[in-house]
Order: sequence, then structure tokens, then C-alpha cells
Amino acid sequence: MKQTAHLFKSLSEESRLRILLLLQEQGELCICDLMAALDLPQSTVSRHVAYLKNAGWLKDRRGGIWMYYSLLDQLDNRHRSLLTLVDDACSHLPDVVQDRQRLQQYTAEKEKNCI
Repeated sequence: MKQTAHLFKSLSEESRLRILLLLQEQGELCICDLMAALDLPQSTVSRHVAYLKNAGWLKDRRGGIWMYYSLLDQLDNRHRSLLTLVDDACSHLPDVVQDRQRLQQYTAEKEKNCI
């Protein structure tokens, strides 16, 4: 029962819902990508990512000095069902749409500066 309560608590914060939706759509993002998309400071994003990872949502990988986060490949049935519910309930909301737009702009600027 405690694990189930922890899972539901992981969805009780708006920023964590937004992070899950971004990762579901994009596949893999680093903290700086999430910071730009959510318009939140690094400490806040890192805290929410850690909470989601501890709740069994995320995996990470190191790429040089960066840590990249993505949804676990093999989410269990509870996680998958809840993610579907979150997507259905939230993916059209203005904040989520704006997150996607900010991430797209940030990515475009990052690519432009690397050329």
C-alpha cells in the first residue's frame, strides 16, 4: 500500500506532471532542457526529477558531464495506466502546450548556436 501511495504522491505536483508529459513526448531530456521548457530553476527541476525517479517513473544515463532522463522502458501496468490518464487529462492544457513551445524554441536556439 505504501508503494501505491508513493506512486500517487508522485503525481500530486503540477511540475512533475509536466515533466512526465515532456519526457513521454520527447523521449529523453537533460535538466537544462526541462528548465527551459518549464521556466523553473535547476534546483526545483532536479528535485522533481529525483522524486519521479524514486517513484519508479524515470531512468537516467550519463552523457559526458550531463545527465539525461527518460521514462523507464518497462513501466508496470499501474504506471502505464496512470500515464495514459495524465496524458488524456493534461496534454491539451495551456501550461503543457506552452512547455512544448518553450522547449521547441530552446532546442532551435541551441542548434542554431552550435552551427
